[in-house]
Amino acid sequence: MRKIHITVLILLTTVTLGGLNSCSKKIDDSYRNPNADVKVPVEQILPNAIATMAGNGAGHGTLNDFRFIGKYIQNFAFASSGGQYDKMGGTTGVSDNAASIWRTHYYDLGQNLVKMVLWAEEEQKWNYVGVGKAIQAWSWLSLTDMHGDVILKEAFNTSQLTFKYDSQADVYAYVRQLCYEAIANLNRTDGASTAANLAIGDQYFYGGDVNKWKKFVYGVLARSYNHLSNKSSYSADSVIKYCDLSITNIAEDAMVKYAATSVSGTNNYFGPLRGNLNSASIGTETGIRQASYSANLMNGSNPFFASLADPRAWYLLRGNVNGTIIGVDMNAGQSGITANDRPENFHGISQAASSTPNNSAPSNDLNCRYIFRNNSPTPIMTATEIAFMKAEALYKKGDKPAALASYLNGINFSFDMLTTTFGVNVPAANVITPAMKLAYINNAAVTPATAAGLTLSHIMLQKYIALWGYGCLETWTDMRRYHYTDSDAGQQVYRGFVVPTLFINNGTNMVYRVRPRYNSEYIWNINELNRIGAVALDYHTKPMWFMEP
Repeated sequence: MRKIHITVLILLTTVTLGGLNSCSKKIDDSYRNPNADVKVPVEQILPNAIATMAGNGAGHGTLNDFRFIGKYIQNFAFASSGGQYDKMGGTTGVSDNAASIWRTHYYDLGQNLVKMVLWAEEEQKWNYVGVGKAIQAWSWLSLTDMHGDVILKEAFNTSQLTFKYDSQADVYAYVRQLCYEAIANLNRTDGASTAANLAIGDQYFYGGDVNKWKKFVYGVLARSYNHLSNKSSYSADSVIKYCDLSITNIAEDAMVKYAATSVSGTNNYFGPLRGNLNSASIGTETGIRQASYSANLMNGSNPFFASLADPRAWYLLRGNVNGTIIGVDMNAGQSGITANDRPENFHGISQAASSTPNNSAPSNDLNCRYIFRNNSPTPIMTATEIAFMKAEALYKKGDKPAALASYLNGINFSFDMLTTTFGVNVPAANVITPAMKLAYINNAAVTPATAAGLTLSHIMLQKYIALWGYGCLETWTDMRRYHYTDSDAGQQVYRGFVVPTLFINNGTNMVYRVRPRYNSEYIWNINELNRIGAVALDYHTKPMWFMEP
């Protein structure tokens, strides 16, 4: 952690000096830094914090890591044969692959949010306090769901050089504490809290709408209870309660939006201008494609949805020269696919001309769609996720009729989000009509004849499709809760999911966590890594606390 904190202090040198004591205040007043303000307006801190929830101008954010963990859940695969992550391998050597959420949490958000909350409290801008704590809660939950044990109690103590790790149970408790504090502050109407002022810093998320921020916080709480479904303390009622308080229609979806100017950092991290889908590499493996498991769920090849074409496929995935939807095998890459069946890359570049994957990005996004356009918003939490979360909790509670209703809401919200927000550049023949949507939902494979026929596979597979591409961490958390291949009612929950050839360090175990970030922990904090076992080559296969009984 030493390097992280040193860098934070470089960014906020005059910030951390200001307010230490009256002497330092006098020094700041007399000798102001010509390159940076002593105190930054909170309205100027929030925009980058919001951008960082997806992928900021420095290239850090959740989408950076989704390129790698997306392979664990088989949303994505490397275009060339069987890369390390395709085989459920962990990050090795001096690499910082899959460590962006770590860096984002402690560095990009870190002290910046700490200061934003502190200064907002001083200025009685309680809405900024609430938003700051909301993002902190979301970030802590993302961090621990990615890495397990992390640095909590000593995280932002700038007087230390090494830092102790805390349990995931402690982090979950702190997430909920932050959520309650966020709601309390968002409920305040006194002081200098105004919607117009919050909208200045919140231009690219909720536009200053405090009620939507509260729904986002309740969604974080719902996630925190839903993730503990394997524990005896699991409370389906708590999941349901917070889902009901959270996002209940697509107009409330939490999405990072973009100005999409000629400046790279103002564009979607997955868009062609930034080119990050081409640079995701390990060794000789480069370029990202849709994995066959994802494609098969939507093209009718998965046994659960046999012969049923999902109209959403042409919004989410890419076709090929033959006009079909095919995915890349986790063990073979596109080399095992006939040339004209190879899927285009996510920016619409055909792969049929050569056996060598074409990872180039076009000069514009006129043939790009879904979350892969320069100005496409990045969903962070959506009504469809919340509906499926509630459906699973109701199912576990034994209320199948209510579970079926919430399940159908989830599918409807998924279709509506795509047609309302992501309908750009979809081939004319594949634009979803109300009749197409209704026919799909009414298919017996999707909607059982009675509530008694609803299964966990229905819920989790439809949630998988609905969150495809943008909800990689949440889907990975779901799949880990079910150990990838667990069964329910005699059938594998994630029907058709096949564990790939495993990476050499795994032994016979699947991946359940990502090791801490190399460029801080393995250089400065090695004693703690030894204590928690993170120096072991198979540390990434150690089960998470949240998934254990």
